[in-house]
Amino acid sequence: MTQYPVLPLRDIVVFPHMIVPLFVGRDKSVAALEAAMAADKEIYLVAQLDPAEDDPTRADLYSMGVTATVLQLLKLPDGTVRVLVEGKGRATLETLDESGEFLTATIAAVEDDDVAGPEVEALMRSVVDQFENYAKLNRKMPSEAAVQLSEITEAGKLSDAVIANIQVKVADKQALLMQSDPAKRLEMAMVAMEGELGVLQVEKKIKSRVKRQMEKTQREYYLNEQLKAIQRELGNEGDEGEGDEIAELTQKIATLKMSKEARSKATAELKKLKTMAPMSAEATVVRNYLDVLLGLPWGKKSNIKKDIAAAQAILDEDHYALEKVKDR
Repeated sequence: MTQYPVLPLRDIVVFPHMIVPLFVGRDKSVAALEAAMAADKEIYLVAQLDPAEDDPTRADLYSMGVTATVLQLLKLPDGTVRVLVEGKGRATLETLDESGEFLTATIAAVEDDDVAGPEVEALMRSVVDQFENYAKLNRKMPSEAAVQLSEITEAGKLSDAVIANIQVKVADKQALLMQSDPAKRLEMAMVAMEGELGVLQVEKKIKSRVKRQMEKTQREYYLNEQLKAIQRELGNEGDEGEGDEIAELTQKIATLKMSKEARSKATAELKKLKTMAPMSAEATVVRNYLDVLLGLPWGKKSNIKKDIAAAQAILDEDHYALEKVKDR
C-alpha cells in the first residue's frame, strides 16, 4: 500500500492510459497538485458521488480510482489551475486522511485479470466494429479515434479506451472502472455503445426531418418571393382593395363555425388565391368559390315546423292532385 495526494473529480472518470485536461479551483485540490509536483508527480484521481459537494470526505468518494502522473500544470489568472494528467492504473481507496492541507490516501493497486483466447479476440473485433459505427454517427468524435482503437491489442486497454471515448453517465463509467475482468468490461462497453447508438440514430432522424422541413419552408418562401416579383413586373400587385379582400376572407375563415374539412378546404383555396394575379380567370373562380363557401350559414339553425297536417293542407291548396308525388 502506498500514500498519494488525492484529487477528487467532478462529473468525470479517468481511466488508465487516458490523457485528459482538468480545471481545478478548490484550495485542497490545488494543494494536492502542488504536493505532487514537488514530489514524483504522482497523484490519485477518484470521482465524487455527488459533484456538488465542495469539501468531500471518504463517504463522498467512490472506492476505486486511478493513479496518475501530472504531465503539465498551468496556473491561470483567475486562480484556477489547468492540469494535464495521464491515468496509470486502477487502485482501491483504502484509507483517507483529511487532516492536512490536502487529502491523502492509502491505496492498493488492482491488476487486470489475464484473459485470452478466440472468444476474447472475437469480442475485441466486435467492439472495434461497433465503435466505428458510433464514431460515424457522433460528429464530435475525432476521425482518427477508430483507427487508433483498432491498433490496440490488449483487451483491458481496449475496453478502457472505448468507454473513455463514449458519452455515458459517470456512474456507468465508474462501474466499468471497478470491473477488473477485461472481457466483462468489453461486454459492458458493447452494451453502453448499443444504447448510445440508438440515441444517436434517433437524433440523426430528428435532425434530417427538421432539415427537410426547413428546406421546404425556405423553398416555399423563395418561390413566393419570385412570384411576387413577377406580379410586380406584370403590374398586378398592389391593386386597390386586394389586400383588404384577402384580410376579410382570412377573418371570415377564422371566425365562422365551419367544419374541420370545410375550414381546411377554405384555407387551401385562400392560399392559392394569394399567389394568383387578381384579375386572372383562375382567381375569379377561386374567389367565387370562397364567397359561396363562406356565405353558407355555418353554425346557424332555423326553427323547423314539424306540423305534417299543416304541410299537407298547404300542398293541397297550392298544388291540385299529384297525389303520388306528394306521397313520395
